[in-house]
Amino acid sequence: MHYEQSRIVWQGKWRLRVDTFRLADGRLYERGAIDHPGAVVIVPLLPGDGGPQVLMLRQYRPALDLTILELPAGTREPDEPWLLCAQRELREETGQRAATFTALGEVWAAPGLTNERMAVFLAEGLSGDPLPMDEDEQIAVEPWPLAELAVRALDGRLDAAKSVVGILRAARHLGL
Repeated sequence: MHYEQSRIVWQGKWRLRVDTFRLADGRLYERGAIDHPGAVVIVPLLPGDGGPQVLMLRQYRPALDLTILELPAGTREPDEPWLLCAQRELREETGQRAATFTALGEVWAAPGLTNERMAVFLAEGLSGDPLPMDEDEQIAVEPWPLAELAVRALDGRLDAAKSVVGILRAARHLGL
């Protein structure tokens, strides 16, 4: 397959493009893709009597027409440093500031569809310091035991991929 051209068909915080490729037999083939500036996923950790607690979000997702349980996350501004994005998103979505952030690696969000890269952070030493939420966000913040979330990540009851990765990486980092 040989790349021929690309055209942007929609643009907002990310861009929808259509790429044209030439197949080995000479035929042209089109495929859509999303150009994305990247996003962060945050595992906000609180101490708990029975072990660490994670601030999870119950958030309505229009693409699914469902409210799902997931970790705080958000899109980077173009060229925004990953850590600054994580600090901002934590405050916007949970109303908390973290004393420390630990990088837990990066993942491709959905490589068959987008070039979105997600950086995962563990956030500890939380204290209240809210920023306004985005106008389209409907979010409820709920503390959950990290150990229970790890079980849910493994058995399929936690099914947002970014949250599964973030929870399992945090649990491993903390030796759970």
